[in-house]
Amino acid sequence: MILLRHGQSESNAAGLLVGRSDPPLTDLGVRQAEAAGRYLAAELLSGERDHPPRSLLVLSSPLQRARATAEIVARECGQGAEVEVDEQLIELDYGKFDGLTLGQVEPADWAAWRADPSWRPPGGETLVELQERVTAWCDSLRSDGDDGDVIAVSHVSPIKAAAIWALKAGPELAWRLSLGVATITRISTSAPSLVSFGETGHMAGVR
Repeated sequence: MILLRHGQSESNAAGLLVGRSDPPLTDLGVRQAEAAGRYLAAELLSGERDHPPRSLLVLSSPLQRARATAEIVARECGQGAEVEVDEQLIELDYGKFDGLTLGQVEPADWAAWRADPSWRPPGGETLVELQERVTAWCDSLRSDGDDGDVIAVSHVSPIKAAAIWALKAGPELAWRLSLGVATITRISTSAPSLVSFGETGHMAGVR
């Protein structure tokens, strides 16, 4: 399973918390998605030299910054790949914090959020609920029996949660993980394990 965080969005560029709000990609975000797509396409094609072509499923969060990234990746990969939207890949709901800078979140709220994975941002989603959602998604993907390649385009929090699932850790670990835009994370689902986290080599020279 290849997990790709979407390219830079307008809110990312402005340094805002961005959850369920739906800003588009910046021009840089488009270039990041193109670079990721070319890199993954080359990787998938190189694997076909000694083996028959594998099926490719490209999944995406319903938010436009992820869908746009996924569509670019599917186009670069070819193989007739189409994007399938999966609601479980949507970003954590930040509630009333969505669109704020970190400095605009009350220090007491910020401390409580980091200290307790069951703490809920006003009107939002807890890290425990996010972990349950992503764990169910990972389990379903593992049990579907498909031996093809899966590229899932999602967001920082669900990708962290997937890594936590692979590590059999708790949702509090999310605060100790850092994941940039357009980075690649790989998880083996046969015997769940974290293969890589936050790869950036494909973005060398992207400006």
